[in-house]
Amino acid sequence: MSITATIQNETFQNLVNDLNIPHYVPGANAQALLNVNARFIKDLKINTGNVLNNSQHLNRKEALLLALAVAVNEKYELLKESFTSLAREAGATEEEIAEVVACTSLMNTNNVFYRFRHFMNKESYNNQPAGIKMSIMMNPVLGKEFFELLSLVVSSINGCEMCVTSHEQSVIQHGSSESRVFEAVKLGAVIKGLISVLA
Repeated sequence: MSITATIQNETFQNLVNDLNIPHYVPGANAQALLNVNARFIKDLKINTGNVLNNSQHLNRKEALLLALAVAVNEKYELLKESFTSLAREAGATEEEIAEVVACTSLMNTNNVFYRFRHFMNKESYNNQPAGIKMSIMMNPVLGKEFFELLSLVVSSINGCEMCVTSHEQSVIQHGSSESRVFEAVKLGAVIKGLISVLA
């Protein structure tokens, strides 16, 4: 019997099953909602299902790779493993999965660095070369548009205005749409919110 079989809230149990985490043990945050059968559990399940399964401008593989990036960014191993497995089932290659990890790492580097430059706004910092190697951005296996979209989502989560603005412009220049950007960033927001409950 899986641990989720002991979860009394059917909606929450279905959410856990949909996420392919059958051995999930509710932590304090999830338990706080479960203890009172909080109405938010239904919202959480609907929002998560919508961004992963019902996007108009992202296919299933793209949605799962974006979700994986959020799980990597938030250091949540359980969903990292789940989204990796689900992305493979949706056709993601090992190279694409590795590039999601690499992109997320690079954005964590850049988001800290460029946020600092933005906050300080001093010529002495702005005029020095960054000296951060970013060759992965030149010819990504995910394709330039999706790599930029992934970078935008991670940068949005990490709150770097310079990076968000730069990657949004780049995504559009590579033929994307504002509707696709909107859905991708919404997915990132929902998965981050999901993690705050599950972790």
